[in-house]
Amino acid sequence: MRDLRSHRLMILKALLFVLLGGIAAGILLWDAPTLKTAALLAIAIWAFARAYYFAFYVIERYIDPGFRFSGLFAAWRFLMTRRRS
Repeated sequence: MRDLRSHRLMILKALLFVLLGGIAAGILLWDAPTLKTAALLAIAIWAFARAYYFAFYVIERYIDPGFRFSGLFAAWRFLMTRRRS
């Protein structure tokens, strides 16, 4: 997969992710409108965002600082092919 280079497409992609997450969160809160649901949803979103950030931090610092990965799958594929060599 080639890198996304268009700034407009990157912004569109980010907006679509935010829209998708907002719709999913809205449906979940509509289905179970409690403070507990809202708090657990906020904690889950925060935790997954931190885990994703941490994964890229580890990739950048420890796997291969000179290589640019397009995502977690690309890093996983890089590690699998490197182990076979």
